[in-house]
Amino acid sequence: MSDAINRMETIRAVAEWHENGEVPHEPVKPESIQSVFGRDVFSERVMRERLPKDVFRSVLRTIRLGDPLDPSVADTVANAMKDWAIENGATHYTHWFQPLTGSTAEKHDSFISPDGHGGIVTEFSGDALVQGEPDASSFPSGGVRATFEARGYTAWDPTSPVFLIRGTNSVTLCIPTAFVSYTGEALDKKVPLLRSMDAVSAQAMRILRLFGTDKGVSRVFTTCGAEQEYFLIDRRFFVTRPDLLLCNRTLFGSKPPKDQQLEDHYFGSVPDRVLSYMAECEKELYALGVPIKTRHNEVAPAQFEVAPVFENANVAADHQQLVMQVLRKVAPKFGLQCLLHEKPFAGVNGSGKHNNWSMATDTGVNLLDPREETHTNMQFMVFLTAVIRAVDLHADIIRASVAHAGNDHRLGANEAPPAIISIFLGDMLQDIVEQIEKGAIKSTMKGGKLDLGAASLPQLPRHTGDRNRTSPFAFTGNKFEFRAVGSSQSIAWPNVVLNTIVAESLDYIATELEAAVGKSPTEEKLKNAVAKLLQRIIKEHKRVIFNGDGYDIAWHKEAEKRGLPNFKDSVSAFSALKTKKAFDLFRKYKVLNKVEVESRHHIYLEQYIKVVTIEARTALSMAKTLILPAALRHQTELAEAVAATQAADIDCGSLRDELEDFAELSAKFRETIGTVEKALADLHHKDEQAHAEQLRDLVLPRMLDLRELGDELERHVANDLWPLPTYREMLFVR
Repeated sequence: MSDAINRMETIRAVAEWHENGEVPHEPVKPESIQSVFGRDVFSERVMRERLPKDVFRSVLRTIRLGDPLDPSVADTVANAMKDWAIENGATHYTHWFQPLTGSTAEKHDSFISPDGHGGIVTEFSGDALVQGEPDASSFPSGGVRATFEARGYTAWDPTSPVFLIRGTNSVTLCIPTAFVSYTGEALDKKVPLLRSMDAVSAQAMRILRLFGTDKGVSRVFTTCGAEQEYFLIDRRFFVTRPDLLLCNRTLFGSKPPKDQQLEDHYFGSVPDRVLSYMAECEKELYALGVPIKTRHNEVAPAQFEVAPVFENANVAADHQQLVMQVLRKVAPKFGLQCLLHEKPFAGVNGSGKHNNWSMATDTGVNLLDPREETHTNMQFMVFLTAVIRAVDLHADIIRASVAHAGNDHRLGANEAPPAIISIFLGDMLQDIVEQIEKGAIKSTMKGGKLDLGAASLPQLPRHTGDRNRTSPFAFTGNKFEFRAVGSSQSIAWPNVVLNTIVAESLDYIATELEAAVGKSPTEEKLKNAVAKLLQRIIKEHKRVIFNGDGYDIAWHKEAEKRGLPNFKDSVSAFSALKTKKAFDLFRKYKVLNKVEVESRHHIYLEQYIKVVTIEARTALSMAKTLILPAALRHQTELAEAVAATQAADIDCGSLRDELEDFAELSAKFRETIGTVEKALADLHHKDEQAHAEQLRDLVLPRMLDLRELGDELERHVANDLWPLPTYREMLFVR
């Protein structure tokens, strides 16, 4: 009974906490945002104030233009950085990096050193700034490093701002770094991201030179704005659920009578406690220079979203890690727990991380902005067509970039896109693409105005295309929204893939156009060459364009006819990383060599195996020690009720039927526990691929059977006997 009693006490405590309206922090004051923003960042403004002019200009060239860092300035920068950090309360520094775990890592070193005379000095050299040496064997390497081969290096990334992390009683200087092995292979997500951005820049500059729009442009960046969806539940519920504590998702849980079907949570009024939490998160993120812009309720009860302004994709990836870190860190201050899993609650909306991706010059021109008369904007059409070709040719690798165990539970329903990768263009661009295919581009579709029918309301400009919530890759005005990225996932790897495949298409287009216009290009030659090339590309790759309902079963059949890949699970999707096409693609653009690609395939497969195995073992533990005992107690009480009713000489036929039905359900539950245990015991641990496939084909289906029976038991067991916080409680107590 203790678990059920603890649960009931927890629920009462949460209800009392909620009723009293306890909010431990004041909301951030609007007038303080100006002074808070970037306070904890060693920004360009800070560097301008603290560095000699020649040193500042040298570092700025590295940041803005990608020039190699001048080693001679490192000591000066390190000293200025140390002084600024210590003035802000820092005692330690760390090389902050992103290993292939998908999270971040850090090892703290003190600025303080003994001076040899009984005192101390504060030191931070250029060498310490530029290079660190963590243990490379203790992070996933996919076979690149053996356990006895421990050396690895971190290298300062000057293009991402250095920042301070403030703890309860500590401040640490965090230096964004790349992480590589002793032999030089990338062991992180930053190195390939930076390489892929270089690849895009090199090929995009060729296009700009062809069009004569490269004047003053030194570099092209990919930009990103990643929306973050998440759930918030009371922390006291979280710690009493072993599945949430260990797996970040519920392995059991019956849907309540009400969930999201009334559609009353989306964009609704934000609960006070949640709003205070959001404001505190924003205050911390503003201090870190993260440009948070939007916050709102999402579709499912207890689900919310935060979104930033667009940034350089490398900085955006670092900032996205900070967003997740801050969301998790701040929640307990408000008695909450932030859940970033893609599907923490079955049957309601899952959480994604919509990756809004574009390309821009270092002069601020968005290369995917169609402008007013789009049909006359040949340069835009070249970049758009390059993306279409890239997505069609490499849909399998794109799908692999978002493959992991958590996302398998999300893709395909409740506003999450299907596993089939397709492109949504909208009415205006679809019309132009069709004109290109016919060989004559004559006009741009206009959106017009919306008359709302009331004199007091303004006429609204109408966009030329609707949105498509079921498309995995949708054009949304001046960018593509890659909606298949999972909420717990680092955005670095999906952006590596997008950058690399688009670089390949830009390379192809530039090569074709350069050959067509020759050494004496004219505007007319270029116009004719572009028209012919784009027409051919559209005809060859239009199969990937789909503007309809991605959930419709007819689309799945149509996609199969078109030859589009449909990897319905991660184990299948990972195979795209084992192909010659993938090896050649990443090697050609110097993003990853064959060893680095193979290591990622190995790591992602290994992570899948570990995650599903942990979930299976957790489900068994919960089934045997929590759910089954509660069911047997309920069964005993039913049996006692039958006996007492019989003793009173009262007809107990229906009650006996209920007892028999429940006893049969309990027996099925016990039997299914055995099938899950057997499935785990029969796994082929020596063959990694076979191991993953068996987990997918044998263990997960039996876990689902166990869950269905467990959830059915929950619907029958007396509330005071059930040992776990229910969906009703977790989703609606705020």
